[in-house]
Amino acid sequence: MNKIECTNLSKSFFLNNEELNVLNEINLSIEESNLIGITGKSGAGKSTLLHLIAGLDKPSSGDITFNNNSILSMTSNEISKLRLINFGFVYQFHHLLEDLTIEENILIPSILKNAFNNKVKNKSIDLMKKLDIYDRKDSLPWKLSGGEKQRAAIARALINNPKFLFLDEPTGNLDKENASIIQNLLLDLSTTKGISLIAASHDNEFIKSFNSIYSLNDSKLVEIKSDLNE
Repeated sequence: MNKIECTNLSKSFFLNNEELNVLNEINLSIEESNLIGITGKSGAGKSTLLHLIAGLDKPSSGDITFNNNSILSMTSNEISKLRLINFGFVYQFHHLLEDLTIEENILIPSILKNAFNNKVKNKSIDLMKKLDIYDRKDSLPWKLSGGEKQRAAIARALINNPKFLFLDEPTGNLDKENASIIQNLLLDLSTTKGISLIAASHDNEFIKSFNSIYSLNDSKLVEIKSDLNE
């Protein structure tokens, strides 16, 4: 089973020659099918932590391993390949390419992986139907609603069969109804596909059913033992 481990992970930034400690000795273990929720105030470092775990940024100290192999010792090309094969990303903003159709946007990861074929084409159709955007497949992103764009971003994240899906406030830019639809879809996809969700979110309703919930505060990650609604 695939596994990500963070060991004594720390991250600092320098602002006006002053060191700002964002993350301090974070330890976290994530296996396939795990649902990991990370909550905390804006600016607490949730996005920074997700970027480090996914190999999009480097820590100031500590280590991140994927199946016991240190990501920090990999070349940029090796890390890119690791992400392309194993990770998917959904952000608060969809980051769709405006000059490509919805279907073309969804297929981008498979093309980068040199894995595009009829099977992948059919998978993209299945995903669009499941996410209720198939009738928008030939549209450019500007013609879609916010909820439709986010569903397209989810389909794009899933096209390469990721084992870990990183979610950075995935419904933070949506109204309550669309947020609920997206959240239920993500949970259903995780259950049916065995995908691990690692979600940074202010929405306690979304992450309350997760296996593990952590609070990021004062640069420390602490597992929450009691219900978030209490």
